[in-house]
Amino acid sequence: MFYRPEWKWLALGLGMVLVGWADLPAQGTKKAAEKTATKAADPDTLIEPFTPPKLSELDAKAKWEKQPVLDAFELLKAKKAKEKSLATVAEALKLQNTSPANNAKILNALGQLPTNDDEVDWDATFNRHVSMDIKSSNGILVSSAAEMEVTGLMGFSLFAFDWNFIPFAAAEHVVTWESSADHTIDKVVIRDDLTWSDGKPITAHDVAFSFRTIMNPKVPVPAVRSGTDKLRWVEAYDDHTVVFFHKEALATNLWNMMYPIIPKHIYEDSIKEDPTLIDSAHHIKQETSPVSGGVYNLVKRTRGQEIILERREDYYMHKGKQVRQKPYFKTIRFNIIEDRNTALLALKKGDLDEMILTPEDWKSKTIDADFYAKNTKGTDVEWTSFHFMWNMTSPFFSDARVRQAMSYAYDYDEMQNTLNLGLYERSNGIFHRTAWMYPKPAPAIYQQDLDKAEELLDEAGWEDSDGDGIRDKLIDGKRVKFEFTLLTSNIPDRMKYSTLLKECLGKIGVVCNVKPMEFVTLSEKLLQHEFQAAFGGWGTGADPDTSVNIWGKGEGRNYGNYLNPEIDKLYTQGRKEFDRAKRAIIYGKIHTILYKDQPYTWLYFRNGFYAFNKDLRGYMFSPRDPYGYSPGMGSIWKAKKK
Repeated sequence: MFYRPEWKWLALGLGMVLVGWADLPAQGTKKAAEKTATKAADPDTLIEPFTPPKLSELDAKAKWEKQPVLDAFELLKAKKAKEKSLATVAEALKLQNTSPANNAKILNALGQLPTNDDEVDWDATFNRHVSMDIKSSNGILVSSAAEMEVTGLMGFSLFAFDWNFIPFAAAEHVVTWESSADHTIDKVVIRDDLTWSDGKPITAHDVAFSFRTIMNPKVPVPAVRSGTDKLRWVEAYDDHTVVFFHKEALATNLWNMMYPIIPKHIYEDSIKEDPTLIDSAHHIKQETSPVSGGVYNLVKRTRGQEIILERREDYYMHKGKQVRQKPYFKTIRFNIIEDRNTALLALKKGDLDEMILTPEDWKSKTIDADFYAKNTKGTDVEWTSFHFMWNMTSPFFSDARVRQAMSYAYDYDEMQNTLNLGLYERSNGIFHRTAWMYPKPAPAIYQQDLDKAEELLDEAGWEDSDGDGIRDKLIDGKRVKFEFTLLTSNIPDRMKYSTLLKECLGKIGVVCNVKPMEFVTLSEKLLQHEFQAAFGGWGTGADPDTSVNIWGKGEGRNYGNYLNPEIDKLYTQGRKEFDRAKRAIIYGKIHTILYKDQPYTWLYFRNGFYAFNKDLRGYMFSPRDPYGYSPGMGSIWKAKKK
């Protein structure tokens, strides 16, 4: 039971874009390969013509090198076994999280795996909180963090990574994984005891079909295509042997193989008629009752209220024998509660088992006996950053001096001390200071300097020519006032950061109109580049190269239309460098250049603040959160009542 690692970048507050499709055969014969090459030349696919060699030819020439196939639970057990006990469970449950020492004791004691099955309530329901509904239950159509959480529990993947972002093939799905000595080919043998929830076997043909799905431009889903498009071809030689052909030897090739896998038998015909995957009657049915390849099935979905998943017995059992880790929870219910105060009340009543906390929640709303009666809480570093994004095609923000002025204008002390209550860490770019690719030396963090902001605006030609208190500039023969709209989600704490920007810019003659909107609408606006500025955030990818999807020329989530040939060149260099220390220097340069250009005004990194029901055990933080790695949510369990 593992968190799906193939999603390269977790979106928070902005949006994560999607996947595509192409219907091409995946056979290993020469005749089929010739047919494949012909179809690959078709303009309806982004795949270049390629004739895969016979498997016997590959085995003779590839010089295969074995790669790790690991059990994430065993890795976590080994880690926990080395930890020194800081408190007993009973002691930890009595603590209030009022200090780093207490926090360490709580996470240490309550983060343990069960010592035996009798400790676990196997019939338990995990009541999780999400602040917004999902748009799709299809794993390749996700556009939000909530959708990732839901579809991740229904998905199937060949690869995983641990809390340190160290990748491996997932032993619960893979028999062997080998790479060619020249790093251009990977061969994976899939287990023969895997089935979709409709009883059909999961095969290598599903993996190959999914690749061609991603590479069809008819479906506007560029996020997963970014990275996957570095693959030259994926060939299913039989039901269990799949080979990934890479266009070149890259350090990132493994991550490029971590794309979502969908059932070929469900989609190969219907997708021809409806490449949106959502409009046809067949696809609507799949939205409400999707075929799952993972540990849970979707059994109920009430829009705006709840999403209920149930444990798949046929995932961990095969022909009457247990072949995989049994999921600890029988049922997982995602409770959709937009209002935070309502969610906190549900948490205190015991109707929710977990919830992400804001600084205000942590400081003042989860400190009383009412909260601690049923709950505890924990915190740790996360590499989740928030920012203001500037659209480079806007006449307001095409000049770097203007973007720098925006950054000098913001009141970071007010943000940190009032909005963040001193709990979050300032950001100075795309990578967190604890990340291995963080630049040395690091760029200085911006501080508010209204005089400097005004000086930069003057230099860029934005001055108050008519004395009305609003800066203006002559653009294409027309006098344009510096008045723009900042889009943000309608979550109250998100709006506060945006409102503060409005107040700050008003002091230097710039009008900022804050426009809150529903997440789905905001995501679409960003995807279509229909905005001037926006507030949002990104979580971290498992490899720094995943950020190319945001900063690379023409990339799917380069919403702000940032263009810098030097940045593109550095990303290329980073992919081709296999030495991690040398890669760190390359990505550090990217961080530094972006910070100089200020395509974003970087604000802060959000610590992970979570509330957990006192019956929960096994949670552990990572730079993503307690869930976004392997085993992640799969290690959380509920203690049996004594």
